[in-house]
Amino acid sequence: MLIIGEKINATNKGIAEAISRKDVPFLQDIARQQVAAGADYLDVNAGTGQGIEQEVEDIRWVIETVQAVTDVPLSIDSSDSRVIEAALARYRGKATIINSVDAEDEKLTAILPLALEHQASIIALAMDDSGVPRDVERRLKACDYILERVAACGLPLEMVFLDPLVLPLSVDANQGMVTIRTLERIKTLYPQAKTTLGLSNVSFGLPLRGTINGALLLMSMQLGLDSVILDPLDAKLMTHIKAAQVVLGEDQFCRDYLRDYRRGRIKE
Repeated sequence: MLIIGEKINATNKGIAEAISRKDVPFLQDIARQQVAAGADYLDVNAGTGQGIEQEVEDIRWVIETVQAVTDVPLSIDSSDSRVIEAALARYRGKATIINSVDAEDEKLTAILPLALEHQASIIALAMDDSGVPRDVERRLKACDYILERVAACGLPLEMVFLDPLVLPLSVDANQGMVTIRTLERIKTLYPQAKTTLGLSNVSFGLPLRGTINGALLLMSMQLGLDSVILDPLDAKLMTHIKAAQVVLGEDQFCRDYLRDYRRGRIKE
């Protein structure tokens, strides 16, 4: 399972302030901490709300700052293709992820050629320009359309991470099972594609959020979830992942679990 560290995201006030004042040590420390905790990718979002020109400038700075201290690949997170294009031009290395596209024609037309040119994977959200569907079938319809466009442009389906989407349970208690059922259908219908989840949204507005996050994560792993966007500094959540990989037979001879135990990463 790929772990995508979520903490360098300008929707967080502290991160936005660090980006605005170009606080190199602060941002680099966040990057190092996530990698040390087990992140395979680092998501980077520089949208501070100061306009696209500023976001373009900021994402370039964020990429240079993070890549100065780690060679872990990045997930470039923006809703604007101009930001994605600028970020890809500045990015050094391979195996980057574009986060994200959905079934909106304009966005697919702008992003898919960039993904093909740079051989970047994409996170594809199971939604269109009308918003997040509340039911499984409409989410799958969005996935169908995205994958048709991906195949037509020549990008391998293996480079697509389909996100069945998570809505807060505090708003609609049925949405956890909608996510689970969508994920289950995606794994059956599109075996070539990969899957991911932006985990933390499920617990928004609830106490002890890590408990809710962990429950959804474990259920999703049993269905074959390939990657997850989360806070890798949540030691309990990371321990759940390692333990689940043992139970699911994904950790031969429990090597990874024992290694992380010796390093002090396994927490009760």
